[in-house]
Amino acid sequence: MPASHSCRLRKGRSSSPGYCYLITMVTASRRPVFRDYRHAASASRQFYAPAVVQHGDTLCYVVMPDHVHWLVQLKGDLSLLVRIYKSRVSIAVGKPIWQPGFHDHALRHEEELKAMARYVVANPLRAGLVSHITDYPYWNAVWL
Repeated sequence: MPASHSCRLRKGRSSSPGYCYLITMVTASRRPVFRDYRHAASASRQFYAPAVVQHGDTLCYVVMPDHVHWLVQLKGDLSLLVRIYKSRVSIAVGKPIWQPGFHDHALRHEEELKAMARYVVANPLRAGLVSHITDYPYWNAVWL
């Protein structure tokens, strides 16, 4: 997606501290950067880096080979939070790896939150990467 288009997607939208968001970030050209366990482990650790935690609390995530799903409770600005996370992962990998922009969806109800967390965690199963979620190492959820 061209950068100008991804910016237009967010134009007129605001982020609301305290709300929970499902964020999806995709690698450039959908390259499977996170097939390398070092990169996937680093991307997983960055959710808990102080610079990231300052702007949002991670509820759950999954790092897939070419994208990341992240359920987060926002503390500040959503775009800033994503920019910090993507920057830290790119630095850890040693090069820019992300497609510009991101997709977000604000969740409004507790029931929707848990259903979305189940969706996030089950991603490796749906993709056929593993037959049991405990066999996939690059995910976490606060409910465990």
